[in-house]
Amino acid sequence: MSWRLRDARDRFSELVEKALTEGPQHVTRRGRPTVVVISEAEYQTLVKPRQSLAEYLLSAPKVDIEFERVNVPLRDVDL
Repeated sequence: MSWRLRDARDRFSELVEKALTEGPQHVTRRGRPTVVVISEAEYQTLVKPRQSLAEYLLSAPKVDIEFERVNVPLRDVDL
């Protein structure tokens, strides 16, 4: 939902309640998008540090799998 700044100010409690129950609330000033009001939980998911790809891969569960190597003759390539 989009709120005009004056309406957001006058009905701030309602704005906060809607941000908590319905999701992000957009506020405009002079018809232009200005700010978005979000819940603390949504904010924390946005600012939470993300894992690097290496950290993500290293955090995967360890599985003991053995792979069989297949000896296939290599093909000739002209360079």
